[in-house]
Amino acid sequence: MTTAAPPRAGLKEWIGLAVLALPAMLVIMDLTVLHLAVPHLSADLQPTSTQLLWITDIYGFLIAGFLITMGSLGDRIGRRRLLFIGAVAFGVASVLAAYSTTPEMLIATRALLGIAGATLMPSTLSLIRNMFLDDRQRTTAISLWAMSFMVGASIGPLVGGALLDNYWWGSVFLVGVPVMVLLLVVGPFLLPEYRSASSGRLDLVSAILLLATALPAIYGIKELAKHGFAVVPVAAIIVGVAIGIAFFRRQKVLDDPMIDVKLFRNPAFSASLTVMTTATFVMMGLNLFVMQYLQLVHGLSPWRAGLWVLPMTGAGMLGMMLAPALVRIVRPAYLIGAGFGVGAVGLAVITQVEAGAGIAPIIVGSAIMAAGFAPAAALGIDLVIGATPPDRAGAASAVSETSQEFGGALGLAVLGSLGLAVYRNQVSDAIPADTPAAAAEAARDTIAGAAIAAQELPAASAAALIDSAQHAFTSGLHITATVGAIMAALAGITAAVFLRNVRPAQGHGEEASPGSPTPGQPEEEMQPQAISTVPMGGADADVEVIPAAAAQPDSVAVRTTT
Repeated sequence: MTTAAPPRAGLKEWIGLAVLALPAMLVIMDLTVLHLAVPHLSADLQPTSTQLLWITDIYGFLIAGFLITMGSLGDRIGRRRLLFIGAVAFGVASVLAAYSTTPEMLIATRALLGIAGATLMPSTLSLIRNMFLDDRQRTTAISLWAMSFMVGASIGPLVGGALLDNYWWGSVFLVGVPVMVLLLVVGPFLLPEYRSASSGRLDLVSAILLLATALPAIYGIKELAKHGFAVVPVAAIIVGVAIGIAFFRRQKVLDDPMIDVKLFRNPAFSASLTVMTTATFVMMGLNLFVMQYLQLVHGLSPWRAGLWVLPMTGAGMLGMMLAPALVRIVRPAYLIGAGFGVGAVGLAVITQVEAGAGIAPIIVGSAIMAAGFAPAAALGIDLVIGATPPDRAGAASAVSETSQEFGGALGLAVLGSLGLAVYRNQVSDAIPADTPAAAAEAARDTIAGAAIAAQELPAASAAALIDSAQHAFTSGLHITATVGAIMAALAGITAAVFLRNVRPAQGHGEEASPGSPTPGQPEEEMQPQAISTVPMGGADADVEVIPAAAAQPDSVAVRTTT
């Protein structure tokens, strides 16, 4: 019996896609504009180096920690409802962050933003999958949704730079308020509601354990980087590792685990996840240093710094657009492996930048790095799912999304701590003897603190301190880029060796059949694979569909199975 073709989406759904892309774009914008605002908020709030790292990375950790939990919550209460709740929370937290008066308050409000952001990402992707039932349209819609992250990364520095040139640092957080208001106004008319008829158990204990694994360990790493060996930081790392072991043991015994640890027994799955996480880890860690270098070492205004970041984001977007076409003639493993090799070259170029020289090495190197990492970003999720049995595609997708968020947050924490440790080590011996004690400590903490401390010194001493701080920061950038280059090279080898027989799960705009080979894949290596990306939370079957006009008495609920 012939099965009827799924209905095709119309104009209303495509407009709804544009609305759903806004919060996705904002999630990444909120991170890039913060990197640009670091020098300004450092001058105002004067956070320590440890507090500054918490300000930048607590957001990503909490998004990652609550992604899967919020996906399950959306299945229970309705994905549109959760999206609207998250929009309200994100808007309120944005206002609180904008008007923070202490580093501790900004860390707390950034944490609230992370929890709110965790409600936005799974809700938007799940709604898109349910709005676009036709395979080709769904692939296009998800690709456009993914592209919104790159667009957010591109316009974030420009919008943030314009605001910082004219207003105080808190204005960059207020960008999210009108976006959330627009979503709340037009969303009820464009977005239907969906609930899962068989949602998984809401596992808050696992979510808490996941956060309790990361936060003490990262605290220990940051404190060791700042003060050297001490009992408390080492104990914090040990506690984090112990809780992590407890987390994974819990996942093994749960019927509906937050993370299916059995997936890691598949070497191809583990390698795919490692490749994706490495790309995010290195990119996020380097971006923070690039933004600070352009402003605090080279002396650019926020707006001009944002303009100079465009080559990097443009190269990344071009690479993401070319990757689906290139993968038709080159095996994805070799394409990603070669891309990491190119990215390592870009990072090597960054190591040639000097404090008193031009910015060409850092701009060119960043662009090469972004272009090289683009194939991993464009094909990574598909490879993770392609390396997984079709019946575990939902769990694999959830793990891949969470690992990317954790990878970005860890990149900020670990590479940030490494760079700051190098800075502190070099600048400590170069602080002029006539520097007041409090100013000297601020100068040791961050390069922004050195700029503030220089204001209390005579001209000659101030110039010497600024010069020493800029050279120390540049040395930290060199070490960070070197570590990133080594990680990129290892990730490239991992991709080429362990993923050579894995193909993407979806056809990138083509109607692929499960048994058809990909270019360069011998027929004897063909494996049946999942065809489409499954959203976080893994709930795509037995979905209760409630139209946007669900408040009307005559609305009809339709049950579909995908």
